[in-house]
Amino acid sequence: MAQLVSHSIFISSQTPLISQVMEKGNNISRTMSDQLVESVAAALKSPQSSDHSTNSALEGSGGLSRKSSRRITSASPGRGGKNTHIRKTRSAQMKIDVDELTSGAALSRASSASLGLSFSFTGFNMPPDQIADTKPFSDDDIIPEDIEAGIRTKTKFQTEPTIPISLKFSDVTYKVVLKGMTSSVEKDILNGISGSVNPGEVLALMGPSGSGKTSLLNLLGGRISHPTIGGSITYNEQSYSKFLKSRIGFVTQDDVLFPHLTVKETLTYAARLRLPKTFTKEQKEKRALDVIYELGLERCQDTMIGGSFVRGVSGGERKRVCIGNEIIINPSILFLDEPTSGLDSTTALKIVQMLQDIAEAGKTVVTTIHQPSSRLFHKFDKLILLGKGSLLYFGKASEAMNYFQSIGCSPLISMNPAEFLLDLANGNINDVSVPSELEDRVQIGNAEVEKYNGKPSPAVVHEYLVEAYESHVAETEKKKTMVSIPLDEALKAKASSPKRQWGASWDEQFSILFWRGIKERRHDYFSWLRITQVLSTAVILGLLWWQSDTKNPKDLQDQAGLLFFIAVFWGFFPVFTAIFTFPQERAMLNKERAADMYRLSAYFLARTTSDLPLDLILPVLFLLVVYFMAGLRLSAAPFFFTILTVFLCIIAAQGLGLAIGATLMDLKRATTLASVTVMTFMLAGGFFVQRVPIFISWIRFMSFNYHTYKLLLKVQYEHFTPMVNGVKIDSGLTEVAALIAMVFGYRFLAYLSLRRMKLQ
Repeated sequence: MAQLVSHSIFISSQTPLISQVMEKGNNISRTMSDQLVESVAAALKSPQSSDHSTNSALEGSGGLSRKSSRRITSASPGRGGKNTHIRKTRSAQMKIDVDELTSGAALSRASSASLGLSFSFTGFNMPPDQIADTKPFSDDDIIPEDIEAGIRTKTKFQTEPTIPISLKFSDVTYKVVLKGMTSSVEKDILNGISGSVNPGEVLALMGPSGSGKTSLLNLLGGRISHPTIGGSITYNEQSYSKFLKSRIGFVTQDDVLFPHLTVKETLTYAARLRLPKTFTKEQKEKRALDVIYELGLERCQDTMIGGSFVRGVSGGERKRVCIGNEIIINPSILFLDEPTSGLDSTTALKIVQMLQDIAEAGKTVVTTIHQPSSRLFHKFDKLILLGKGSLLYFGKASEAMNYFQSIGCSPLISMNPAEFLLDLANGNINDVSVPSELEDRVQIGNAEVEKYNGKPSPAVVHEYLVEAYESHVAETEKKKTMVSIPLDEALKAKASSPKRQWGASWDEQFSILFWRGIKERRHDYFSWLRITQVLSTAVILGLLWWQSDTKNPKDLQDQAGLLFFIAVFWGFFPVFTAIFTFPQERAMLNKERAADMYRLSAYFLARTTSDLPLDLILPVLFLLVVYFMAGLRLSAAPFFFTILTVFLCIIAAQGLGLAIGATLMDLKRATTLASVTVMTFMLAGGFFVQRVPIFISWIRFMSFNYHTYKLLLKVQYEHFTPMVNGVKIDSGLTEVAALIAMVFGYRFLAYLSLRRMKLQ
């Protein structure tokens, strides 16, 4: 105890000296800091407490490399356990080392964290005998703060080991057929692209707009299957298989997300659908929370994603949610299509830094990039530069400038390497030295060579760059890609397995998609605009048919007109709502089906049934107003049968809208077709024309308006009159059977139309 008191008095007496030295600490060299770290490391050594994890942290605290610095973890003072407390007899030695520390520069944040000591201007916050040794360090515990990118310290989420996949592609070609009025023309998109990327590397695809970056990314990710594709693409020396869908993450350029779901809900549903069946529901939800904290989304986890008409998270947060949707499955390969587009430089740097962390975990990362900053460019391991579908460079990103200087193209002014490369890919050689070979080619006077502002034209520059790469680098790089990486045969077999892996069973997929659909669309269904539309229509109808009577045929005819309008309104309204379903969700459906998140049958059934509870609420409110204001048959059975009839009409009309939307997948054409169809069904509904010619009378039997109108008449006028407007009053089983057939028939047609799309 006496030693402890003397130690505290000594530290307090050194306060002025510590303050002065701290102000001058920035001028001391890193060498002195490293020496001080070693001196403290020596002081902490003792036979009784030789914690290897502490020594390794002290030795590694002076490391400057990016990869080693990420493995530094912060200490936890006060942790109890065996051989954890520093003996009191070391307090004098610690006092000497503290003197040495205060006479030198202040240690860096990482060094102080690895020492496990907490300094203040008055000495230690805790006595030395209460300072605990750190626990054994783990490579995956803590990510240090990246000052430049502004990334805060966050705990990494633990993931199961991933299957390392090496991607190789050789002489990849791709053509598309452009159909004209009289003929079709093939256009070359990619011309013999070769390259490779291994686990732990980030490959960047660069090039101007229209150079084929996205097409190449889609080919490598297995998103395009077309007979005009040439060359070979292998994953661990095996061709693409359906199994790889569950090992590949693909982030599209457009942020395809549901706008009314929160960040937490979006990632939770993705985890429950995509993670393997071996995970429990609680483990999947925990993984979603881990990804939220890993990506720094904890502050906005309860905020809606938002969209064009809904306020939500920022663009950078939305992009991170898209990345989280893919990394949540711990993919072996991650493809990203321009993940930094539309983001500021700091947010873009965070995204690229995140990609580096993902690659360092043993994953393969391939991303397209559009004019990155110089800081971003230097963070890529490999680079592919494309120009008009041809390969201009493939190799290490750090050696790209040296290569172009070797062929005579070097910047005349200081500029961002990415800007320089994109200028060359565009054929723009302003502020770039013209190679002597290119000058000689222009001066020869070839008639096909044109000059552009006194310099070679972009077409000539492009041709020169393609020839230079093929003659200088292409063969060497192809030989490198041909060298096979030694891989376990079991890994090769897994990568080539033809069997799909679903993250959830069929009934689980249906349940998840059902509740997701309700949460997403409840905002649209219960918007004030829609509620006002329905209730105002109901009030107007109630006022026009206020306490209508059925004592004479004329009053009965008026009330029959109200029933026909109800049949038309609740046939017209659902059709034009359902038309938008599949065309609006086509991008999401393509994205999720390409990743094998669920079966199409589970999605279709969940999508069509999740609307039913929502569709029943507004009609009930509508009928509660109209039924009693208009003075319809006041009895419990007719009231509930009326609701049931309207509900059958709604889901039958919905089926027609779903079928039209799924068949055409174009809102303008679908709306036009639906307008003509609904108008025809309304005219043939039995109110306007009762004696329809035989050759066209079959239309009325396909009309849900016709069957609904007949059912409403039979419900209201049962035991009142044997016939109303030519409709025989009976049990109505024929009309019920017809509506039920339409409910299933139209939906089956919509399902077949979705199948015809051949979604991957």
